[in-house]
Amino acid sequence: MIYYLLEFLQETFGYSARALPGFQNLLFRCLVALLTSLVIAFLTGPKIIRWLVRMKIGDRPEFHHTALNELMRERANTPTMGGLMILLAIIGSVVLWARLDNPFIHKALFIIVWFGGIGAADDWLKLTAKTHHRSRNGLRAWEKLLFQFGGAVLIAMFLYSDFAKIEDARMFWLPFYKHGIPLAQWVFAIMVVLYISATSNAVNLTDGMDGLASGCIGIVAATLIILCYLTSEKMLPAGERTWASYLLIPHVPETGELSVFFAAIAGAILGFLWFNCHPAQVFMGDIGSLPLGAAVGYGAVVTRNEILLFIIGGVFVMELMSVILQVGYFKYTGGKRLFRCAPIHHHFHLAGWSEPQVVVRFWLLSAGFAALALATLKIR
Repeated sequence: MIYYLLEFLQETFGYSARALPGFQNLLFRCLVALLTSLVIAFLTGPKIIRWLVRMKIGDRPEFHHTALNELMRERANTPTMGGLMILLAIIGSVVLWARLDNPFIHKALFIIVWFGGIGAADDWLKLTAKTHHRSRNGLRAWEKLLFQFGGAVLIAMFLYSDFAKIEDARMFWLPFYKHGIPLAQWVFAIMVVLYISATSNAVNLTDGMDGLASGCIGIVAATLIILCYLTSEKMLPAGERTWASYLLIPHVPETGELSVFFAAIAGAILGFLWFNCHPAQVFMGDIGSLPLGAAVGYGAVVTRNEILLFIIGGVFVMELMSVILQVGYFKYTGGKRLFRCAPIHHHFHLAGWSEPQVVVRFWLLSAGFAALALATLKIR
């Protein structure tokens, strides 16, 4: 919105409106988008927390593990659905600082609203079930997946249309390999649907300790800011080579605008962490974890870095795989467990690590994974 306001002022008043050209620069808009979303989250946080307390939307964690229930007992009645402040901060910041004629921004906002709606419905049904004497405890697994697949299908359809004239965007890219692998439209669609749904659920599984999911998402978002910028921008204003051609990564024009989107996510996460750090005043809930997970999956798909995101989001991969392995091993052995509890952050908690130790160590792992992923660009 501000970008277009400045354009209008330039056209109307000429030179005097160009006194602040930095407001239209992409990197500058990334920085102010981050700061704007941080301020929105920080200012709206107390009001949203008070509203959630009044509505008695509190967390009541119940695990199939007596020792873990005892460890997590202190979390009872802490308000959840705090992801609402994250979504408001992201949307407000993006509307202010992004170019709203960019097709990738349209779909990014759609993902935040669509998956946020799924998470809100699940949280509301789950957290008000006992209060209002309902038998229903959140969305059923198949209902949640149906809506996730539905939103991802729409994204895949319109995204492939955007990629119609972009050769690099219609290919599958592997780390350490310099050439893309052509993809048929149906393969692309299936991959996008499964990928966005998987990343959404992986972040949801990680959201189990104060600041764990939010801190890791902040690191992944910061990495995606860099990738979105490199995928679309030239090395020099007057140069012909792009950063993409220099680093031998796919070149997808206009994805740079998504840097503003992920900067808004990073800022919203920082604002949310003020209230979510241990001991948490509010939890994210599905309303935050589902759209944030879908958003990072979308960023990887648009920049054609699906495999690279497995490295960037290594912590989320660990969490998702620990659940898959635990369930598979339990069924295969007739009741034995591979980990003390899954997702894996609970395994370490039960092993004697304090909650802050688990969170900070997983943050460090996330930062290491992100650095490793960026290093592969130069190796390629």
